[in-house]
Amino acid sequence: MKIVFLDRKTIGEDIDLSGFERFGEVVIYDYSTSEEVPERVKDADIIVLNKVLVNESTIGQAKSLKLVCVTATGTNNLDKDYLASRGIEWRNVAGYSTEAVAQHTLALALHLYEHLSYYDDYVKSERYVNDRMFTHFEKHFNEISGKTWGIIGLGAIGSRVAEIATCLGANVVYFSTTGRNHSDIYKEVDFDTLLSTSDIITIHAPLDENTLHLIDKTALEKMKNTAILVNVGRGPIIVEKDLADALECGQIAAAGLDVLDVEPMSSDNPLVRIKDSTKLIITPHIAWAAVEARQRLMKIIEGQIEDIISSK
Repeated sequence: MKIVFLDRKTIGEDIDLSGFERFGEVVIYDYSTSEEVPERVKDADIIVLNKVLVNESTIGQAKSLKLVCVTATGTNNLDKDYLASRGIEWRNVAGYSTEAVAQHTLALALHLYEHLSYYDDYVKSERYVNDRMFTHFEKHFNEISGKTWGIIGLGAIGSRVAEIATCLGANVVYFSTTGRNHSDIYKEVDFDTLLSTSDIITIHAPLDENTLHLIDKTALEKMKNTAILVNVGRGPIIVEKDLADALECGQIAAAGLDVLDVEPMSSDNPLVRIKDSTKLIITPHIAWAAVEARQRLMKIIEGQIEDIISSK
């Protein structure tokens, strides 16, 4: 077997891939453009990738190809009809990053809710040095206990965040964007109720026809002006211009984002103009990327390859 990794950098250089060598020859490329892929996969039996496009133009000459492994949950980059026509199997990975994303959700929420960037700057700018009082109350913050935490998308990650929020004493409500996920533990509400009653709103939904631009100007206007919004789902769920406007005029208190409409971030993104980290914190799509999550991801893919080989 020949296994070709087409964009190894997307899983991090710190992740050990030596376990794949037991299956045969392993060839690793840091990145691959669509133009480079045909030559690189022409004699591959298995390809492993994250963002690379897989279609007739990229793998049409790969006559030995048996399996495409995607190092992610989303598979929008695969032409599944073409793969089926060739009898090429594909696998993705779900559930590997639930703990990591839930943890990052909490980190973003707490960073904003307690104004940590302001207080860190207060100390590091030496305004606290020889200050008259031992504490400093400039930026008020509240306890999460007793507040309403609204969750958009109660799948595996949303459910884990609901557990964590409950441990912090929050009252959890949720809105199912698909209408398929229901809970006997948490209170299900309609979208408008979630927007108008929540102190913290976190987004854990997939991007589909129900969620594209779900959070727009109208939705933001229904939120409390003290509320914070966290998106670890998909960038296009939020209309970024509307969010920038809402943050600048104080329509909502703050936002924490790990996903954007275009990634990496484009220079014309309206959120670029917001430099105040007490209002906006953006992380570069890292919520999924805890070391343990990435190790788990690649172990799952090893297992997928082993299953395919043993079934042949």
